Amino acid sequence: MSNIVRCGLIQCSNPINDETVPVADIQKAMFEKHIPFIEEAGRRGVQILCLQEIFNGPYFCPSQDKRWYGAAEHVPGPTTDALAQYARKYEMVIIVPVYEEHMRGVYYNTAAVIDADGSYLGKYRKQHIPQTAGFWEKYFFKPGDGGYPVFQTRYATIGVYICYDRHFPEGARCLGLNGAEIVFNPSATVEGLSQYLWKLEQPAHAVANGYYVGAINRVGTEAPWNIGRFYGQSYFVNPRGQIIAEASTDKDELVVTDLDLKMIDEVRQTWQFYRDRRPDAYDELVTM
Repeated sequence: MSNIVRCGLIQCSNPINDETVPVADIQKAMFEKHIPFIEEAGRRGVQILCLQEIFNGPYFCPSQDKRWYGAAEHVPGPTTDALAQYARKYEMVIIVPVYEEHMRGVYYNTAAVIDADGSYLGKYRKQHIPQTAGFWEKYFFKPGDGGYPVFQTRYATIGVYICYDRHFPEGARCLGLNGAEIVFNPSATVEGLSQYLWKLEQPAHAVANGYYVGAINRVGTEAPWNIGRFYGQSYFVNPRGQIIAEASTDKDELVVTDLDLKMIDEVRQTWQFYRDRRPDAYDELVTM
């Protein structure tokens, strides 16, 4: 296995800002808008590609409108099946964040992982669910129940941590302890409240855990909610906390860069955080 892994992130705006359009039509338009970027990633030799949070739809959580329950689907299901064809075609791992229907009335914010041969490896369900003005996610999502899995893909061992999760260092550490070399964080975040944290938290996770992070955010504004402008700036950060590739603030864009997995060894042999951690001294983390 090569130490160099070419990775990509897609940030995208919603092409339909009309809530009167049927949910299925909005999803179809968003899916189709991503295909040229996925094809471009394949042509450019991307080996691991991550899409944004609930990539095939708007970020509907500023509402509390039950019509959006109709956007949920099974995982694996029709969207993962469709993207598995591109994974096989380009021998490209694809992380596919969608709205998951687990059973009638039970929904999760989920990211599926498809390997380079098109096989379904598993999924991560968002663990931390916000409930605040403009982000009424508990109306739509149940907190994840699957822990912090990592996925051994053809090219690297990867983990997923979705949007609001990024504010919590505990799960980021779990992903590292479970063996993640690259952690992807698909997000939907707007200017204002947490923008100043965008380039603080995930470089800190990368340093504290000695792995790469790929952070994805969408762009544009989405009617009818207009909670703010999604500011893009999707980026990759290395285990030293250095941002090595970054997208614009306002354009639909594919970000591509090569990650050298040998840097993980170099950093961890300098900063022995896993050796020196003291789980026996952290009881307060689970008792307070």
